[in-house]
Amino acid sequence: MSGGRQVRNLDTLVRLGREPRTSGTPRRLTVPDGMTVPLGCDAVAVPARFGPQVLTRLPRVGCVYADDTHWWWLVPSDSDYALEWPAPARYATGAVAPDAPRLIHRPDGEVPYTPPIPLYLTLCRLTDTTPTWSRPVSA
Repeated sequence: MSGGRQVRNLDTLVRLGREPRTSGTPRRLTVPDGMTVPLGCDAVAVPARFGPQVLTRLPRVGCVYADDTHWWWLVPSDSDYALEWPAPARYATGAVAPDAPRLIHRPDGEVPYTPPIPLYLTLCRLTDTTPTWSRPVSA
């Protein structure tokens, strides 16, 4: 704080501009007691119809939340850096979700993360999307 005002840097302003616009009451997904988020926390949401398929294809799964329409995977902050998550997946900065999805999977251990690259590749395969780094570059 400086002079009674909160100082915001460029990273904070970019993050605020990336906050998801969702229906319902936006809330942060809560991390279970005993877990820490040393890398910050974002989330990736997919339509519920993909949830079970994604879950069974991942080698390691962190915290997963679900509501009637989406399943949400916790990932480290900035897991969208240089990645275009395939539609219909949605990236939620700050792990903000509409309403309050329920926790359906809790991993053993102290961190709640699903590794983002295997999650990204699984979603690309399920949606028949070429990963960003494999797309041809046009001049």
